[in-house]
Amino acid sequence: MTSTRIAVLVGSLRADSLNRRLAEGLVASAPEGVELEIVDGLGELPFYNEDLDGETPPAAAVRLRETVGAADRVLVVTPEYNGTMPAVLNNAIDWLSRPYGTGALVGTPLGVIGATPTPYGGRWAHADVVRSAGVAGATVVEDITVSQSALEVDPLTDPEVQEKLADAVRRLVAHSDAVAA
Repeated sequence: MTSTRIAVLVGSLRADSLNRRLAEGLVASAPEGVELEIVDGLGELPFYNEDLDGETPPAAAVRLRETVGAADRVLVVTPEYNGTMPAVLNNAIDWLSRPYGTGALVGTPLGVIGATPTPYGGRWAHADVVRSAGVAGATVVEDITVSQSALEVDPLTDPEVQEKLADAVRRLVAHSDAVAA
């Protein structure tokens, strides 16, 4: 059986962040034949600047592009900062979008999930990721988006939330399989 590789971009740099822990839980509970890999080093990326993106791009950008480019799918797990996606995630998408038309996200199925301690669970950030990644060429699987409020439930332990997140991974895998068929 061929393994499906999913690159996981976490929008929070904090080691013990809720979204990082959600991503780690998905890695640990990946279905058979699915490999989720958290892409580390987003905090090492310089802000995107075309002057830096010449013949010798920064090593962190090269690693990011290679890791995401080798993946079959991308899953973004992110909180919401001030009503939008975290700057580190926006910057990663900027690096992944270049060179225009052939960046590492082009044609790659992408889903967005996450949790925040707000009533809306990060919907604005997730909508921004969907828009930005779509512009960058990703095949955004919009019905996969899971925006979970962490106000009245612990997303790390609640069985219903855990099932929604696991289902998002399964649907992301199934979407790509349906497209490839």
